[in-house]
Amino acid sequence: MMGIRNTGKLAGKTLFITGASRGIGKAIALKAARDGANVVIAAKTAEPHPKLSGTIYTAAAEIEAAGGKALACVVDVRDETAVRTAIRGAVDKFGGIDILVNNASAISLTPTEQTEMKRYDLMNNINTRGTFLVSKECLPYLKKSTHGHILNLSPPLILKPEWFARNLAYTIAKYGMSMCVLGMAEECRKDGIAANALWPAKLVHTAAVDMIHGDGAESVSRKPEILADAAYAILCKDPRSCTGNFFIDEDLLQAEGVTDLSEYSCVPGNEKNIQLCGFVDVNRSKL
Repeated sequence: MMGIRNTGKLAGKTLFITGASRGIGKAIALKAARDGANVVIAAKTAEPHPKLSGTIYTAAAEIEAAGGKALACVVDVRDETAVRTAIRGAVDKFGGIDILVNNASAISLTPTEQTEMKRYDLMNNINTRGTFLVSKECLPYLKKSTHGHILNLSPPLILKPEWFARNLAYTIAKYGMSMCVLGMAEECRKDGIAANALWPAKLVHTAAVDMIHGDGAESVSRKPEILADAAYAILCKDPRSCTGNFFIDEDLLQAEGVTDLSEYSCVPGNEKNIQLCGFVDVNRSKL
């Protein structure tokens, strides 16, 4: 069996996952659903997209088929009212919120002069502000949980000029999510709530990767399940002892005993051609 086995530790826990209608968010949702978790799919896609597969409702059906319970909520994380309404709906249906996964994100890998301000605003409003807003609104419920976790899909805070020079606006937006981890881990330590970040070592196949790399993106990418397994490993840990970490997926999985990562390749046998992800230091110290 590939990767991290389901243990049932998330059975009955309620996860609020932004951007969970497809890609990495949905993969994390399905992994938790196999434990029997409750999953709130907080995403914008209520109607089928002409170019992208999946809606909040098709994701909900998959989650329930996998053994979980689902609540589909139309949420733009920039909209305070929509966020509060979804959180209230989650609490009404499932009795609380135990885990928040801030996965919703916007990307545009452009240098400064080529970055339109509407694109700058979109990335910072979804990535940084959206993460802060959803976390802020979930905190009262996370404080009541005995297993409170916040997990942001964002990179390690390494202040290398090269990561800023390539796509400054995007880097600011993603590092904003990581700064939320740094601050909330310390702020919420007294409440027993964990805040951690997770980031891929190598490209993970999503709609964004298709958009950036075009045809052949799959051949240089891993499946979203690698991040789902890594997220599951983090979210099963005691929040009082596992907080303030910036995890890299393959390092974490290897520390958990998963030595063969080849099964995560989108194209079998193509592991050597998978590209390194941005913001990852190849000379990093491993877990």
